[in-house]
Amino acid sequence: MKQAIAGVTPTSDKEVTCMTVWPSVAAMSLGPLPLGRMLGQLYSISIGIPPVTVGNLMCLATIPVALLLYARRIGPGVATRYRITNKRVVVERGITGKEERSIGLDKFDSVEIRVRPGQEWYDAGDLVFLQGNVEKFVLEGVSRPDAFQTVCVKANQAYSGVQEALAAFA
Repeated sequence: MKQAIAGVTPTSDKEVTCMTVWPSVAAMSLGPLPLGRMLGQLYSISIGIPPVTVGNLMCLATIPVALLLYARRIGPGVATRYRITNKRVVVERGITGKEERSIGLDKFDSVEIRVRPGQEWYDAGDLVFLQGNVEKFVLEGVSRPDAFQTVCVKANQAYSGVQEALAAFA
């Protein structure tokens, strides 16, 4: 082990992953059509007598489409994941994790969760990174967004605190 505390590495040494999440099926689309969210809206329809509701019947009727979206979610060439490191938040695609876009931990000061129609059924939401009132970065369809939001905010606070301390000593 090369670290004094397991998992703690100075940002000057290297970039270390804190957490990785995969977008929910709610983030999947086919072209411009947000199919994942549309299915979530259909599945949420509670008309009927449980367990025979319109939403549950739609779940059964759309199994092939849902499987296609799930396969697209984890497929080797198109799979997307969101990773937070000790320096930034990164969107990666494919098996090798090719970086698609990122935002530094010092480029935002708050993170909001916005749940769009159809995402609530999947327990998903969009994470919106803000600098003041300006939207800087968006992660769509994050599965269980509360946990990832907490990690992003804490990583931002830790990074900002270290930068302020370094600036005070310089």
